Amino acid sequence: MSEHPTSSLDDVVHQRVRLGILAVTREARRVEFTFLRDTLGLTAGNLSQHLAVLEKAALVTVEKGYEGRRARTWIHLTRAGKQALDDEVTALKALIRQLEGPTAAAGPEGEAGPGPATPAPRQSAGLPAGP
Repeated sequence: MSEHPTSSLDDVVHQRVRLGILAVTREARRVEFTFLRDTLGLTAGNLSQHLAVLEKAALVTVEKGYEGRRARTWIHLTRAGKQALDDEVTALKALIRQLEGPTAAAGPEGEAGPGPATPAPRQSAGLPAGP
């Protein structure tokens, strides 16, 4: 049996904010901290924490400097970061193909494993079951 496409997802990259950082940074040579913060709707502290994770994994570099008299922080995507993002996109595409394909891994009666092929309807707590 082959691995499920989700086994190829990288926990460091797949987290929503970090995936956003890598995606936005991929679109430019370098990205300024406040642009990332505003684009992704984050606080400065939250963005800093996610950047620290990506920097520790060597997926981005953080450069501090000045533009005129103003201190600036720029984020660059490393070669490893570009590869990690490409790998994540490939894994997500494989997952989508599997989910959109004909009842993937289904048996002769459309069952993927033991039990019913479709889950039983949920009943909300405290409400009577429907007709």
